[in-house]
Amino acid sequence: MLFEIFLNQPVYIYHFHQKNGFACMMMSEFFELVQLLFVVTFTTFLVNCVEYDILFANRAVNHTGPGHNPLDRNKVTLPDAILPSQQCTQRIQENSWIIFLLIMAAIFWIYRLVKVFCNVLSYWEIRQFYIKALKIRMDELCNFTWQEVQDRLISLQREQQMCIHKKELTELDIYHRILRFKNYMVAMINKSLLPVQLQLPLLGNVVFLTQGLKYNFELILFWGPGSLFQNKWNLHPKYKRNGNRLELAQQLSRVILLMGLANLLLCPFILVWQVLYAFFSYTEVIRREPGSLGARRWSLYGRLYLRHFNELDHELHGRLGRGYKPTSKYMNSFTSPVLTVLAKNLAFFSGSILAVLIALTVYDEDVLTVQHILTAITVLGVVITIARSFIPDEHMVWCPEQLLQCMLAHIHYMPDHWRGNANKSETRDEVAQLFQYKAVFILEELLSPIVTPFILIFHLRNKSLEIIDFFRNFTVEVVGVGDICSFAQMDIRRHGNPTWLSEGQTEASIYQQAENGKTELSLMHFTIKNPRWQPPQESSVFISHLKDKVQHDAQGGPSTQLLLSEAPFCTSLQSNESGTVPDNLLAGVLAHSNLTASGLQGRDHRFIPPSTAASAAASVLASFSTSQLAHTSRGRSHGLLRSSVPPESTMYRSDRTVIDSMSNSDIRSNTLHSEFASAEMSLHAIYMHELHQQSSHPQRTSGQWQNPVPMRDLHTNTDFQAHSGLGSSISMPTTVHFGGWQEKEEEENEDDQEINSGSTPKQGTGSSC
Repeated sequence: MLFEIFLNQPVYIYHFHQKNGFACMMMSEFFELVQLLFVVTFTTFLVNCVEYDILFANRAVNHTGPGHNPLDRNKVTLPDAILPSQQCTQRIQENSWIIFLLIMAAIFWIYRLVKVFCNVLSYWEIRQFYIKALKIRMDELCNFTWQEVQDRLISLQREQQMCIHKKELTELDIYHRILRFKNYMVAMINKSLLPVQLQLPLLGNVVFLTQGLKYNFELILFWGPGSLFQNKWNLHPKYKRNGNRLELAQQLSRVILLMGLANLLLCPFILVWQVLYAFFSYTEVIRREPGSLGARRWSLYGRLYLRHFNELDHELHGRLGRGYKPTSKYMNSFTSPVLTVLAKNLAFFSGSILAVLIALTVYDEDVLTVQHILTAITVLGVVITIARSFIPDEHMVWCPEQLLQCMLAHIHYMPDHWRGNANKSETRDEVAQLFQYKAVFILEELLSPIVTPFILIFHLRNKSLEIIDFFRNFTVEVVGVGDICSFAQMDIRRHGNPTWLSEGQTEASIYQQAENGKTELSLMHFTIKNPRWQPPQESSVFISHLKDKVQHDAQGGPSTQLLLSEAPFCTSLQSNESGTVPDNLLAGVLAHSNLTASGLQGRDHRFIPPSTAASAAASVLASFSTSQLAHTSRGRSHGLLRSSVPPESTMYRSDRTVIDSMSNSDIRSNTLHSEFASAEMSLHAIYMHELHQQSSHPQRTSGQWQNPVPMRDLHTNTDFQAHSGLGSSISMPTTVHFGGWQEKEEEENEDDQEINSGSTPKQGTGSSC
């Protein structure tokens, strides 16, 4: 039973933890059924059981009887506008279209009810698994992090051999089971295989990926009828053979065509549901906070584009949450002069009229009884709120390059052509594809039932052969796990990119390489998030070479004390007031290269020696490494890159004073590890992007890099440094204390900043860096 639960339902085990256990999951399932029933019933009632002529006072009513006040005989009450039940039922029976829709809704509701019942049985089994196998009670589940649950799964495998095909269960095995299909989706987005970028007249390049379209992709490829997988963990054997690829492509094309026609047939019903659900979900929010439509959120495409291989949902959510504020500030730095002038005048005229109406209602409340006065007040308030969102802050500091660098520290991925073009509208438009307005998100979801069939029929079908080749070439079977995407193995030799520090270590062709350093960055991210994981030989070589490169570049980098003194500059750009030392060190790294490039003086009134963000990041990472070597027997591990330390240790550790300062606090060690891991990965992202720019565009970094050393030659230099004592010259300042730790995740729709729109940045607005 344990083996079946763990092998067949690893995603449910993870979701069971993330959704806080059996009770919360069942309540969510129950209220989804209630919501569906409510929307259908309430909509039917509004269409057939309300007399709108009476409600809108287009037809007079006359209340007669001894109990009515003569003055109120013509006053409309709510029961007057509601038809009797018999008349309401008769209207429904006479409308065949309503009956057909109700039958369709009933069939879908019964299907959902059966699915919920099946889920109840699965959730109960998982609940028993947590209680009996993992020894975690339901009232304590919320106190356990997923890392702790994962450690118990690994220990349970050693004790009871849940997976009979292998003795040891690794963290990567668990991630592969949970993220099997998501890793395929990330890889297909990375290789531009899925048709989500469309060229439209007048609009140009448009990214369109909605929940409905993503659902259809997964239905066709992974678990629907005629999909490529024969079960939840194995690709059908015929798709692994090369001989009949054309026949399989034609078969897949027919499946896509049928799915597209089914979507086209169901389009009216899905569209009606989308409109109704959006109306009931967002109308009250828009009335209460009209500016919420101008807030931004990470798009579904952005989440797939920015996602690492083997990155769990909560890890992605936390990382993008930390990148929300700098990305919002970058997008807000672009304003349209024309829209600004129009918005100011529109706000003035609307505000003037609204002020008069408010003054009149204050003087005499009977003004509110005048027809459409409340409507006018509401509309004017909405117009003013929307207009003000287009007016930039007069105190805004316009620093697009610095803000883009702050973004990169958290989102980890950035096309090469963004570098040096942060002030261009083209760059802003591409960022907007990843970070869209909430209004755009709602509009895309409403259009999804109409657009999805055409994308499936006219775009996805044309890629049938490429999809067949992709799954054949990039599917590997792992013992005890099943078939997975080969990119998810993060194999540098098979999928590395020479321009991303894997030169001399990879044998991948251009077709086999992951784009934008996805393999290398994913490997570093997974290693940092899972410090006990033992990478394979090829990955260990890459990590070791990267560590040597860090140690070498740190020789010319600034001290951590200097970086901490410069942190407020970038902290102010990010509107980050957390004050934690990892955040301050990260901010100092981001600010240092900008200060040195501008020739500004340091705190000691001397000009700071020129250096790059890469050397600053390397200095901090090397400081962690040196501190860890000095305190191997005393400190705890907070980082990862292992080379010169035992397997259970890690490369980057905090200084002993950090642990001493935290030992008196009540904050759990996993929170401290999370803060360090996030800051460390951000430093690696900055460092690796800088080295990639150096490798791909050496002319851009000429004059900033001194004596660059290829990765393959670093072991010689490192040995020389070890003998000469140079490697021990970098250390973490012992006076640094970390305090005020608090894990703070930002919800993507809770930022209250105003979002300016437009295509051309106005450099004259506010200050400029």
